This record gives sequence, C-alpha cells and structure tokens, in this order.
Amino acid sequence: MSVPKIGIIISSTRASRVGEQAARFVESVASKRTDLSFEIVDLRDYPMPFFDEVASNAYVPSTNEVAQRWQKKVASFDGYIFVTAEYNNSITGVLKNALDYAYPEWNRKAAAYFSYGSAGGARAVQHLRDICVELQMAPVRHSVLIQGNDFFPIMNGQKQVKELTYLEPLVTQMLDQLSWWTVALKDAREKS
Repeated sequence: MSVPKIGIIISSTRASRVGEQAARFVESVASKRTDLSFEIVDLRDYPMPFFDEVASNAYVPSTNEVAQRWQKKVASFDGYIFVTAEYNNSITGVLKNALDYAYPEWNRKAAAYFSYGSAGGARAVQHLRDICVELQMAPVRHSVLIQGNDFFPIMNGQKQVKELTYLEPLVTQMLDQLSWWTVALKDAREKS
C-alpha cells in the first residue's frame, strides 16, 4: 500500500484569517511523520460560486470548472484535517459550500479537526462532524482546539500559533488517530 495522502484544508478565506498559520503549524508537526504524507489545500484557490447545481455530484456531474477541479483535488486524498474557524457557532460558509460541491470524493475517508475561536471552535467542529458523517467520512475522536485566552492574542497579531507549545503533543495524538483510521479505510477501499 502506498503512503496515504492527507489534505490539510484551510477553511477560511478572509484576509484576516488565522487558518493559514494554523495549517502551517499542523503541517510542521505532521511533516515529522513517515506514515502519512500531507498537502495544504487553501479554499482561496477554489473560488466556487454558491452551490447551484442540479443535484449533488453523487447523482449529476458538476458543470462548474472550479468545482470539477475541487472534486479532483478532494478525490486525491485518503483523509483530511479540517483547519476551521468558528463563525457564529458553526463552520465557515465557504467550507460548507466546498463540502457540498463533492460527495463520492469524501466517502469512506477519515477526517480530523484543528479549530480555533472563543470556545475553541468546538461548536464548529461538532457541526462539521455531523456533516462529515453525512458525507460518509469517519471523524476521529480527538480534535485540537485553540480556546479564547490563546486565540484572541493570535487573532490580534500579538502571538503566533507555533508559540503554543502545548499544542504539538495534542496534534500528534490527533494524527495518531487519523493515521489508524486512514490506513484502515484505505485498505478497505482498495479491497472492495
């Protein structure tokens, strides 16, 4: 079996986002591993319109060229780490839109979560878990959350994610779970 490939998805496209430095931090911890390979995927590179297809691409192919490119990118991975902000107790609109533009590409793959916000992004992660289950993904139990006391100085440019030294063992624990599920699901997909 080839080394499973994980997409680290930056789920915010705002100019003032924390997502890019959070994704780079996750990638810096992940790059120490040899059991998985990683690629950062920025939703800014996939400017899809609001979902207005006839139906899910599970039933009808997308006609949008950017969406087709997005679907191919999603399909190229064996699992995902969603780096997500919390907007009004949920995920970003651009992430929900990106999730809706693909369906079979997500199926039977593992998903992990690194979030941030006043409540650590926990409410966004819970919504995202529910969406992932509907898309036939397998969410891992362990998530990494940056809570308000640490998040606000990062948001205000007074601190960097990489300065939160307690995060690395938490990311490692999340990656351990992601690795197990990714390998198990990849093996099962290849056998079926």
